This record gives sequence, structure tokens and C-alpha cells, in this order.
Amino acid sequence: MGQNSSQDCRMSSPVRVIVVGAGCRGENYSQFASIHPKRMKVVAVADPRRFARTKLQKQHKINDENIFEDWRNVAEREKFADAVLICTPDRLHKDPAVAFAKKGYHILLEKPMATTADDCTEIVEACTQSGVILSVGHVLRYDPVIHKIKELLEAGVIGDVIHIQHLEPVGFYHFAHSFVRGNWRNEAESSFALLAKSCHDIDLIHHWAGARKCVKVSSFGAVSHFQKKNKPAGAGDRCTDCSIERDCPYSARKIYLDRVKQGHTGWPVSVICPNSVPDIESVTEALRTGPYGRCVYECDNDVCSNQVVNMEFEGGLTAAFSMVAFTEEICLRKTTIYGSKGELSYNGHEIRVFDFLTQRSTKHTASSEEVKHFGMSGHGGADYHIMNAFIAAVANNDPSLIRSGSEETLMSHLLVFEAERSRVESRVVNCGNSCQSYNTV
Repeated sequence: MGQNSSQDCRMSSPVRVIVVGAGCRGENYSQFASIHPKRMKVVAVADPRRFARTKLQKQHKINDENIFEDWRNVAEREKFADAVLICTPDRLHKDPAVAFAKKGYHILLEKPMATTADDCTEIVEACTQSGVILSVGHVLRYDPVIHKIKELLEAGVIGDVIHIQHLEPVGFYHFAHSFVRGNWRNEAESSFALLAKSCHDIDLIHHWAGARKCVKVSSFGAVSHFQKKNKPAGAGDRCTDCSIERDCPYSARKIYLDRVKQGHTGWPVSVICPNSVPDIESVTEALRTGPYGRCVYECDNDVCSNQVVNMEFEGGLTAAFSMVAFTEEICLRKTTIYGSKGELSYNGHEIRVFDFLTQRSTKHTASSEEVKHFGMSGHGGADYHIMNAFIAAVANNDPSLIRSGSEETLMSHLLVFEAERSRVESRVVNCGNSCQSYNTV
């Protein structure tokens, strides 16, 4: 399904791509052009930050006339590329997605699609009406091992799927970085945690449930620990001026400065210096003056640090999802799927299937060796594979290569919104048609 990097393409010249939002995701996705210059070429970039857009311009040798501060200036021009990668902040997804769809650009849209159900629906309608391909950045769908789970379920190795149990361990410092100090800490500025972080996971559960629709959902969650009342005695407002910093696992010095001293300048260090190359001096200054140097107990965070979602699907299939910040492992999902004929478990590395009849276990895995040396090995190689599929889909005009297309992805997003509504309103939500068809939203 579009995973072979040598796949023949109908388009004889490279797919021309515009990058809207040159942050971590935009830069990472655009690396595909460096790996496969005959298949993809970055021809323009739009980003309000001079450092970010200049960095991408140099990497891809983009002409000066195709460098923009505002994506609107790109959309106003006559169509001059085949596709656009929209990697703007969550709340800035809808407007460019709709505008570029109407201009006839194929779209890879970073997840979440948008921060309201209505905006998500409007994006899908615009893409459908314009006849353009929409691929949403649910990269885990393209992780070779996770995709193997879907193949095994469809092959019937555990019989009828009865229950799905899925865990996302966010990671103690990852959560502090992104959801306490960082861009996704505050719902009014970004979105709620279940959408920003775990729409991946609800999408996978929805995907594994197959054709069965979710009929009921309930959810509970809270902001735990990262609150002013839990600030230790003697702690400062910044980690650079704190007498107990050495005894704090969430110390910004440990998370960022120590990494730079060891030569690590990638994520999360790269995020805190958006206008310069991260080094000891720039990182130190960022911690002294920027948001990432704040005490985790003195931030304006209001998104859940732990949340559970319970779902009932047609036919009695149930699913339980847990997201928790306070873990050693960083986003290494764990899944157990219980069937009528066996049990499938995934530990983040490999799949194990236990057969009730033979009472034997079989292990399954899938290789992503081809991308490890390319620098696009994020999400188990899925960052590479989603771009590989998207570029092949555009080149061949074949939407079937997209595993995270418009309508199914919209339905899983609507389920996320219903789950959060359950949490906020403290009640079980009957999904009805709301999680099943974008025409009825």
C-alpha cells in the first residue's frame, strides 16, 4: 500500500510541495524531498518566523519569490504546486486547509484536523467538493508494526474482536515539555489533551473496531500534580533560579541544558530556540526568559495529565483507553486485543498472538530498516511511511494509498469530541449519528 520507496509513479516529474508551517513537523515531513528528490520537491514555504522559513529555504534551495510569512499570500497566487503540507498550530489548521482545498491542492494535514467538530467537518467537505486527496497526520496508522495489528485482525487470527485495551504512556518529561510549559499546555491556546495528544489512539481503536460504530462513550480525567498547590517549599519560579532544582525531576536544566551539553540538539531542545541554533548560550537564555524555563508548578496549564475513555461499539465490542503523563517510557504505546479465538498483545516493539485452540504463542514484527539512516525514523519509521504513501497517492492520483483519509478520520475525531464532552459534562454520551457521519454533525 504505497510503502515501497521505489514504487513507480505516473507523474514523471517530482511532486511539487508547499510547506505551510516550518516547525518540527513541517521540517520533518519535508525531509522526504531530500531522501527522494526524484519523487518530491519542496517549492515554497510559509512561516511567520524568519529563522524557520530561512532554514527550510536553505535545505531545499527554494527561490526567494516562494518564501512567505503568511500562507494567505500563497493561497492568493495561481496554483503553482501539486500539494501542501499544513503543519501550523492546531487552531490554525482549518482556514489554510479549506483555502488550499478550494485551490485544488492535495493536502497532508497534521493532526488534529482542527479544534472543533464543525471545523473538521468543513475541511472534509471542502476536500470532497474539490476532489482533492486529504491525508491526516495519523502517522501511527503507517507504523509497520501497528499496521500489522490491523492485518492480523482482518485475517481473523483471534476470531471476533471482543475488547480492546490501549495505553498511551506520554512520558514525564515529554508531558512537562509539551503540555505544562509548551504549546499544548492551555486549551484556549491549543486544544484539550485528548485531541492534541491522543486523537492518534482513539483513531487506532476506531480503526481496529472495523466497520462497527461507537454507540456510547464515557471519559474521566484531571489536571494532576502540575498545580501551584504542589509546588515544593523553597522552589523558585524558574529553574535557573531555584534552590531545589537538583531534586526536581521536571527541572528544565535537566530536560534541556544537560542534553545540549551532551551534544543533543534535536527534540525537545530544538523547540525552545525557535529563532536560533540551539547551543549552551541560546538554551540558557531561553530558560532564563522563555516559557520552557518556568517552574512546572507555576504555569498556566489546564489540560488533563491523565484520562480514561471507555467505548462501546456495535455488537458489544468494548474498548478502554488510558493516557497518563507520569511514565518512564515516552509514547511507547501498549495494546491488548481480546478475541473469541485468541489474544493479541503489543508491547511497543513486537506483537504476540496467543491461540486458544493450540495454546501456543506466535510473535510478529515488521521491519522499517529502510528509513533508519534517513533521519525520518520518528514514530517507528511512520513519519517516512506516511510521506511515502502521500506522495505516491498524489503522483498516481490514487487516494486508496492513504490510510488516514478524510471520512474515517473525521469519524474518529468526532468520537474524540464526544469523549471530551463526556468528561466535561460527567455523563455517558450516546453517540448516535454524531460519531458516524459527517453529514449529520
